[in-house]
Amino acid sequence: MMGLRAKRVISDLTIYIILSVMVVIWLFPLLWMVLRAFDVNTGFTSLTIFPQKFTLDNFINLFSGSDYEAYPYGRWLLNTFLVALGSCAISTLLVLMVSYALSRLRFSARKKLMNIALLLGLFPGFLSMIALYYIFNQFKLTNSLIGLTLAYSLAAGTGYYIVKGFFDTVPTAIDEAARIDGASKNRIFWQMIIPLSKPIIVYTILTTFISPWCDYIMASVFIHDTSKYTIAVGIRAWVTDRELVNRMFTRFCAGSVLISVPIVILFMIMQKFYVAGITGGAAKG
Repeated sequence: MMGLRAKRVISDLTIYIILSVMVVIWLFPLLWMVLRAFDVNTGFTSLTIFPQKFTLDNFINLFSGSDYEAYPYGRWLLNTFLVALGSCAISTLLVLMVSYALSRLRFSARKKLMNIALLLGLFPGFLSMIALYYIFNQFKLTNSLIGLTLAYSLAAGTGYYIVKGFFDTVPTAIDEAARIDGASKNRIFWQMIIPLSKPIIVYTILTTFISPWCDYIMASVFIHDTSKYTIAVGIRAWVTDRELVNRMFTRFCAGSVLISVPIVILFMIMQKFYVAGITGGAAKG
C-alpha cells in the first residue's frame, strides 16, 4: 500500500502541475503582446511567437511620426493621467470621509444608509452611465475631462465598506482622549486618524486610480473629440478598423504595454501597504 508520505508527495505534485499549467495559460497572452510590441512586422497576423527581428519603432511611433496628429498617443496619455489623478483625489477623500463618519458617528438613518450604499455597490457602475450622461449633458459636462473625472468619482462613497472596516479597528479611545483635550471631530479625523491609516489610504488610492486609468466604457460614452480621448478609447480604433489593424497592431501592443507600466510600478512599491490595508479593512465590518 502507498504510504502517507508518498500520497502527500503525489498530491502536492499534482497541485503544482495544475498551477503551473494555469500560470502558463494566464501569462502566455501577456508575453505574446509584449513580444509583438517589439516586432518589426506591424501586421496582426504572425507565423511565429518570437519576433524574427526586434525594434523600438513601435514605441517611438507612439509619440512621433507622420500620423501622430491623427493619433496623438502622448496627448491621450496626459488626458488619462489627469482624469485618473483627479478621480483618485476626489474618490479617496469621499471614501475616507464617508467611511469615518459611518464608523464613528451614530445617527438615526446610519444603518439604512449603509445597507443602501452596500446594495448599490453590488451593481457595476456602467449601468448608470446613460443616466449620468444625460444629467451631465444638462450642465455641459459631456465631452469634457472634468465631467469624466466627476463621473468616475462622485459615487465613490458607496465603496466605503473595506475602509470603514479598517477605521473600526482603530481604538475609539483615541477619539475620546482627543475630545477630552478639546479637539473637534474634524481635527481628530485629519490630525489623528488619517496619520494612523496609511495602509488603507494607499489601498484606496490604488483602487481609485486604476479604474479610470484602465476604463474604456465610461470614457467612450462621455468623450467624442479625438484630442480629449483617454488611451483606452484612442487605441481601440487601431484594432477595430480593418484599414488600420495591419499597420497599427504592434503599435497597439506597444501602447498597451506602456500604459500598464505605471500600474505595475505602483503595485511593486506599495504592495506592503496595499495588503495591510485590505486585510485590516476586512478584519472587522
